[in-house]
Amino acid sequence: MSLWRMILTNLRRHRVRTAIGATGIALGVATMLCVVGLLGGAVKMFEQILRNDSQMVVFEKNVSDLFFSNVPVGLVAQLEAQPCVKDAQPVLFAVISAPGRSIITCFGIQASDGRLRRGTWLQGSAAAFTDDADAVVLGERTAGFLNASAGGTVQLGQGTYQVAGVVRMENGFENGGVFMPLAACQKAFRKDGLCSVITVALADGHQLGEVRDWISNNQERFSAMDNDEFSRSYSQFQIIKVTAWVVGGCAFLLGGLSVTNTMILSVFGRIKELAIARVCGFSRGQVARMIFGESLLICAIGTLSGWALSWGGLALLRAIPQLQGYIEPNLGWVEVAGATGLSAVTALLGAMYPAWYAARLNPAQALRFE
Repeated sequence: MSLWRMILTNLRRHRVRTAIGATGIALGVATMLCVVGLLGGAVKMFEQILRNDSQMVVFEKNVSDLFFSNVPVGLVAQLEAQPCVKDAQPVLFAVISAPGRSIITCFGIQASDGRLRRGTWLQGSAAAFTDDADAVVLGERTAGFLNASAGGTVQLGQGTYQVAGVVRMENGFENGGVFMPLAACQKAFRKDGLCSVITVALADGHQLGEVRDWISNNQERFSAMDNDEFSRSYSQFQIIKVTAWVVGGCAFLLGGLSVTNTMILSVFGRIKELAIARVCGFSRGQVARMIFGESLLICAIGTLSGWALSWGGLALLRAIPQLQGYIEPNLGWVEVAGATGLSAVTALLGAMYPAWYAARLNPAQALRFE
């Protein structure tokens, strides 16, 4: 009987143990892919908020979060005076409350900001959103849970605002937020003359380094980064990504314990069979490879099941009406390859002790094992 045929036979004979080991791996893979996918999607949505058809973002140095960044709006005019800048838009990020809803993301923007033009206007029109008024535009989801509509009023924080319109945005954060004229937002949050970031679109034929150099030479309190560089270096994004991999790694530790337990029970449950294999000519290396092969096959079954579980779980979350727009998983080949690699490593580590023990069995003593 060939080695792989023995491996398949052993796994079929111990279906319950095989299922337990594969389930541990499957839960580890599914947990990692779901967590990494969901948090990666959240990061991607926030990146889309910053981009807004721009290539760079200007923000205050040494701040832990963009909500704490304070950039003078007057810097917008200075940037737009540079030949390398096509357009600069100030954005003030804030968190505001409303009756029945403790947290709503608020975007203080100018009427010339292009992000509202990307949405689908369900009520009202972009013409009603002006810089010198207090009228706000609600994301579709915000309008739904506040039961508000264009022409009515809505209480936000300490003030009451006219609703200029309702817009459906592709980005979940924006669709569940409120757009407020920059001046009104500054007044509401006592940030007169300030914004959180300035998004910068380059003029044709100019390079990112020109804006970066100008900021470095003339505005030492602030940093200018291209969007990709900002995404890689922003501390909050890094914390989210590390958290996702740590949570997934913990899930794999549990999966590894499951595989180890399964393989130990498998070895101790058939010590006489292993002894007979040794008597029939199997070497210590062949016995060890048989145990590792069983573990890897369990890993393969678990990994495929984990892929299916993660796909089904993410699809289910996206189908929940209350979460639509907020769940935008971002899974690429790096995440899938990482989860698959960790699965294989977990299986090999989980089989090391059982394989070592099985290879060291003394056939004569093992045949007398009860």
